[in-house]
Amino acid sequence: MNHELTTVAGQPSWRLSTAEVEAFVTRRGGQLGPVTFHRNERAISPYALAPWAEEETDPQLPPMLKVLRGDFFCLPFGDNSTPYRGETHPPHGETANALWQFKAREESDGRSTLRLELQLQARPGHVEKAITLRAGHNAVYSRHTVSGLNGPMNFGHHAMLQFPDIEGSGLISTSDFRFGQVFPGQFEDPLQGGHFSLMPGAQFETLDHVPLLAGGTTDLSRYPARRGYEDLVMLIGDEASPFAWTAVSFPEQGYVWFALKDPRVLRQTILWMSNGGRPYAPWNGRHFNVLGLEEVTSYFHFGLAEAVKPNPLSERGIPTHLEFDAAAPLVVNYITAVAPVPTTFGRLRAIEPFGADKVKLIAESGASVTTNIELEFLNETHGF
Repeated sequence: MNHELTTVAGQPSWRLSTAEVEAFVTRRGGQLGPVTFHRNERAISPYALAPWAEEETDPQLPPMLKVLRGDFFCLPFGDNSTPYRGETHPPHGETANALWQFKAREESDGRSTLRLELQLQARPGHVEKAITLRAGHNAVYSRHTVSGLNGPMNFGHHAMLQFPDIEGSGLISTSDFRFGQVFPGQFEDPLQGGHFSLMPGAQFETLDHVPLLAGGTTDLSRYPARRGYEDLVMLIGDEASPFAWTAVSFPEQGYVWFALKDPRVLRQTILWMSNGGRPYAPWNGRHFNVLGLEEVTSYFHFGLAEAVKPNPLSERGIPTHLEFDAAAPLVVNYITAVAPVPTTFGRLRAIEPFGADKVKLIAESGASVTTNIELEFLNETHGF
């Protein structure tokens, strides 16, 4: 039946598929993963999956961490260790931890859509998740519609890629950003044995010149790097752009992964570099070569309370939350995709619209490829 679940990597999940993409969505936390993109008789599975997914873990571990895989929607985004006006939210919100309910499965016009829903408890509200695959597209179209919610809230997507165990094998690039900043504090607690390498609070203009705690700078545009450390930075986006993107080129593997968003809805990009810097459970030093590419409106990953109160970003006029109106639903659209490229392609420099339902990926070398993407999806508040 359309609502039947199958267990994948320890989690009951719904399956969606086309000739180009196979995707699973977990009932617990609504996490998207694994996802396999098929093109030219290849199977590309770029997303990370927690190594403890099928292990017995501490019952106190947040469900979000137990499930941890692929991409998931966070409302509110962040740690949420500080209550907000009596509200207590789990890490990355109920949307990343609670049990989603099946709503519908739709097949029409070459599109396959899974619709799930969640009634929020910490603050009254309703979220509908719609995950769509389109025939001929190596892409996943994600839409979250938040309704019936009042008051301030931060939110975002939490995609995670698993890189080959080869230093610098992935080349990271983004659309233009105003500036970047390293997490303004100790990202890891040395008393727990954790390690971080970047200078807390340091600002930077380009990914290839970011201050290190030990002095000098490092290049964040190549990953994996800095084995044994966990680090996090935030990029402040350019809201004037019609759309924004984040990408990783894997030249030796012959593909580019990229994500597309509306920068007036998801205003910042967080890069979480998880490379074995957490020796404590359940991480145990074995979560490495993982990069989070998280599209958010938030104040780093502190949580709701910190995103709502005045902070150094909001004091500069940079929104770190939105005021929700129960009568005016917010629609958050997000596209993730894979495109095959030649091994000589190199780092991505730009993504441009190309005719109807296509985009052109342009490398720093000037080489380019086109791929099917319904870019207008980012601006829709209905439809799929």
